[in-house]
Amino acid sequence: MRILIDGFGGDHAPDEVIQGAADAVREYGVEVTLVGDERILRERMKVLGVEPRGLSIHHAPEVVPMEAEPASVLKQYPESSLVKGLELLRDGGGDVFVSAGSTGALMVAATLIVKRMKGVARAAIATPIPTNAPAGMTLLLDSGANVECRPEMLAGFGIMGSVYMRRIAGLERPRVGLINVGTEETKGTETLKAAHRLLGEAPVHFVGNVEAREFPLGGCDVAVTDGLVGNVMLKLTEGWGKAFSDMIKEMFMASGKSKLAALLVKDGIRAFKARLDYTEHGGAPLLGLRRPVIKAHGSSNAKAFKNAIRQAKGFAGGEIIAEIEGAIAALKQAAPEGEH
Repeated sequence: MRILIDGFGGDHAPDEVIQGAADAVREYGVEVTLVGDERILRERMKVLGVEPRGLSIHHAPEVVPMEAEPASVLKQYPESSLVKGLELLRDGGGDVFVSAGSTGALMVAATLIVKRMKGVARAAIATPIPTNAPAGMTLLLDSGANVECRPEMLAGFGIMGSVYMRRIAGLERPRVGLINVGTEETKGTETLKAAHRLLGEAPVHFVGNVEAREFPLGGCDVAVTDGLVGNVMLKLTEGWGKAFSDMIKEMFMASGKSKLAALLVKDGIRAFKARLDYTEHGGAPLLGLRRPVIKAHGSSNAKAFKNAIRQAKGFAGGEIIAEIEGAIAALKQAAPEGEH
């Protein structure tokens, strides 16, 4: 398995990228190509004491700034680690690409370089979020790439998410839910009503509309929504997760008795914090592209990069893209004229 990783994407690049890649090579038996300025990468590898075994470098002298306009990345930064990594992926120089760089830049560049698979109207960011669902998490898509969506786009998200969760999480029939303001099929905008109809006809286990309060309780395994609502849900979940952790810490540190109680349940507290820790989950796959791409969190540390590479290995080796293409084709055949 050949993993390509953006050596200069993210807040803590390149050191955390290098360390995470080295850890992944050792633990997962993958080959990793660091894409970026070769001189800097080799210097930092020496400083960090990272052995080059299993690691190679593809030179790319430019870096895409986080504030760069996504639409201008290919023109303004053609020699960047982001662009060169995606070109390598497109040309067969690797099996999957991982980046913690700008989400907008990655999505635009991936769409233009790797391109969407046939029949997919828009690629989506599919973020795994800890919930009480059977897999321990629910896949939320879109979580930020497409602010406005047509009904067929939402139906496509449901199909792509269902395939991913079946292959990666091992769920036989992932429950696909449409995020809405009520459970009745007559609820929501005309777009949501049409999407409800299309998902009901799609080759997925559609459980209907799901209200936001049911999301953390495990109301579905795949939560479908547009990028605006999805991103708000994602950021709210991240904020609540940190708030809950802080509240629990404050509660247990309030007195001598509560500190003693904390010692008795420390293993449970540690497990709870691990469930909410984004570094444990790796990153978010960009579903709908012709080749596998993973978006890692912008503030990823070495542990997060290592887990993003683990996730990338599963994505690239699971025949997910071929299955998505087949399911999308089935949806196109089932949709009435005018909803393609």
